[in-house]
Amino acid sequence: MIKIFHTADVHFGVENYGRTDPATGHHTRLLDFVKAFNYCIDKAIEEKADLFILAGDAFKTPNPTPTHQKYLLRSLLRLQQEKIEVVIVVGNHDHPLSFGKVHALDVFSDIPVQGFHVFSRPEAKVIQTKSGPVSVVGISWPMRQHLMSKEEFVRSSSLDITEKISQAVAAKIKSLAASLDPSIPAVLTGHLTVSNGVFSGSEKRAVFGTDPLFLPSELGIEPFNYVALGHLHRHQSLNVLGRVPVVYSGSLERIDFGEVRDQKGFVVAEIDTIKNAGGQYERICNWEQRLVPTRKMLQLNLLLDPDVEFFTKQLLDQIATYDLSDSIVKLFYHLPPNRADTVDQGLILRSLSDAWCVAGVVPVRKNLERHARISLAKGSDKLDDPEELLGLYFSKKIENSDHTRKMIQKSLMILEEVKNCCADSEK
Repeated sequence: MIKIFHTADVHFGVENYGRTDPATGHHTRLLDFVKAFNYCIDKAIEEKADLFILAGDAFKTPNPTPTHQKYLLRSLLRLQQEKIEVVIVVGNHDHPLSFGKVHALDVFSDIPVQGFHVFSRPEAKVIQTKSGPVSVVGISWPMRQHLMSKEEFVRSSSLDITEKISQAVAAKIKSLAASLDPSIPAVLTGHLTVSNGVFSGSEKRAVFGTDPLFLPSELGIEPFNYVALGHLHRHQSLNVLGRVPVVYSGSLERIDFGEVRDQKGFVVAEIDTIKNAGGQYERICNWEQRLVPTRKMLQLNLLLDPDVEFFTKQLLDQIATYDLSDSIVKLFYHLPPNRADTVDQGLILRSLSDAWCVAGVVPVRKNLERHARISLAKGSDKLDDPEELLGLYFSKKIENSDHTRKMIQKSLMILEEVKNCCADSEK
């Protein structure tokens, strides 16, 4: 049996919220991400994993600071010391996207120690683990210079280039899969976008049409036993009807409030050989998500009652019902229509002092529906016809035609009374 720990999108360098830690001088959110990553590594060592896969985006940017690099190297060396083979895929955040520049993970290719396997372009490797060999096909973030000649894309639109890259990568995966030895376990790992995958949080900035897309059926093919993906931050399995699991581990920590509802963790997969009912040996893969203790994110959406005069007290009473400790908190308070914002922001911020970090206190106003005004062209014969004008007006306000006719009749009666009063006063 081969035991695999699969994670991705570690994103060392994300510092959206928090502050400088006085003990280390490092940002507290960096320490949160390091803690989550080391929890995963602790479990891999404890359970004697054979293979550890980091499926891209180890860093937030392709230019990580020496501090970020030190934390990642220190963590991964712990795996190497326990004879756990480490597979690292280069993600879009790790790559400078410029010709000639090395990527942020290139140093692991040159470290003079055994056990690190970096995939910076599509290729296949046979990795010897403690429990036997494993064929690994690694697909880094698709780069057009790796897959197309200059002549192919110089006269193509961006959409054509994206489609050609998708086709080239799919064909490369199929070719590499055909070259594998079917007698040993096989894993496909990549930093890719699957067509039916669900984006969340900061990654929603990636727009369909710019990312090369792949069908689950293009990835979950023979002889692969497991497909370990990175890039989408939400944990999800996308080949539920197929034999081969196609799984995003998801990120280990929440990047922003777009991921507030996501369950964060890593995946443990076990590839084993069993004898089926027909007496034949076959390879199966069982996998599960393991949750990681993360920093809590709490988004409060509080409604204000228009019939209660003091909005600040309403908010204070509602905030008191929440446990804010050890949480990153963002508060949205919804103002009633046509009411001034009289909330004392200073008092609200002080009431949130138990939170680990306050990301914001944001008033929300509901957009009132505005009806289009009726306009008549100059010189229109309807300008002198009160009944026509009233009909146009009420047709925009009232859906019931019988009600509209009654309103017109009442209005004409009032108008007639006004005319009679005016005539009497003139006399």
